[in-house]
Amino acid sequence: MNFPLDPRARRLLHALIAQHIREGTPVPSRMLAKQAGLEVSPATIRNIMANLEDVGLLAAPHTSAGRVPTAQAYRLFVDSLLEVAPLREPELDRLREQMAPGVGTQTLLAQASEMLSAMSQFVGVVTVPQRGQSAFKHIDFLALDDNRVLVILVFADNEVQNRIVQLQRPFSSEALEQTANYLNRHFAGQGFAQIRRQLVAEMQQAKSEMDTLLSAALDISQQLLAAEPRPEDMVLTGQTRLMGAQGLSDMDRLRSLFEAFSRKREILGLLESCADAQGVRVFIGEESGLAPLQACTVITAPYSSQGQVLGVLGVIGPTRMPYERVIPIVQATAELLGDALKLD
Repeated sequence: MNFPLDPRARRLLHALIAQHIREGTPVPSRMLAKQAGLEVSPATIRNIMANLEDVGLLAAPHTSAGRVPTAQAYRLFVDSLLEVAPLREPELDRLREQMAPGVGTQTLLAQASEMLSAMSQFVGVVTVPQRGQSAFKHIDFLALDDNRVLVILVFADNEVQNRIVQLQRPFSSEALEQTANYLNRHFAGQGFAQIRRQLVAEMQQAKSEMDTLLSAALDISQQLLAAEPRPEDMVLTGQTRLMGAQGLSDMDRLRSLFEAFSRKREILGLLESCADAQGVRVFIGEESGLAPLQACTVITAPYSSQGQVLGVLGVIGPTRMPYERVIPIVQATAELLGDALKLD
C-alpha cells in the first residue's frame, strides 16, 4: 500500500513509531516536534498527525489523547523508513558459539530456535529439514524377506538412520550391493528427491545391461521418499515470552495464539510458503492470513546448505517490536545455521 507522504510527515511518522516501540504508550503531539527534529508549531504537528490518521496510519485509543501506529504504518515503516544495521560482532560471536558444526542437526535446530527467542525476547521457530532433501554420505543395503530391504543411511551431519523399505520386485544381494556402490559413487552428497529426478532421466538413456541396477536404485529412492518419517515438523521456543506482551494481553487472543502454536499446522504452512523467498520476509498483522496472528508480526528467512534450501526460521512477536533489531537477528541466524549444516 502506497501513501504519498511528504518528508515532514515521513519524519514525524518515523519518530512516532520509534517512540511507541520504545515506550509502548500512545504518543502525544507535544512530544513529536523534538523527537522528529522538526522546527514547526504544535498546530502543524497536530495537523500532520490528523492527516496520518485520516489515511489509516495512526489510531487514537479511547483513553488517551496520544496516537499509536496501525499495522499499515508498521508496513510502511518496514518497507521504506527503517534502517537496518548488521548485528554487532559480540552478538554474532554468541550465535556462532551456539551453532558450531558437528553437534548434529537436531541440536543445531533447537539451539537456533532458542537463540532466536532469547535474542529477540519473542518466539523463535525453525522448520525441520526433511531427509528426502538432506544429503547422504553413505548408504548400505541388507536384503530381508518378502522383497524388503534394510537401508542403512549415514547423512552429511553423521546422523545414522535405519529404514526398512518394501520394494516392488526382488533383487539379489549382489544387485543390492552393486546398487549401493553405484549410489555411493555417483550420488553421495545429494538428497533422494534430487537423486530420483536424475535416475528417471538416466533410465531413459541407459543401456539394457544397466536397467537392473538403475531400476533397483530408483525403486529404493522412491520408497525412501515415501516412507520418510516426519517426527517434528518445526521447533518452537519461547511461547511464554508473549504472555503480557502489549497487544497480546487479551486472554481470548492469547488463548487463540497458543492453540495455533500447539497445532503448528497453520504456522508451518506460513513458514514453508517462504522457502523460495530471497532473504527476510515480514508479515504484519493480517498479512499472515492466520486469524490467531492478527496482532502479531512474523519475520522469516530461509536457511540453506550448499545452495539448497533446507527450511525456514523466524521470530513471532507483537506488531510493536524493534524491527531494526529482530530483522538482522533472523537474517544472521539463517546464514549461520546454513553454514553449520554444510558438509565438512
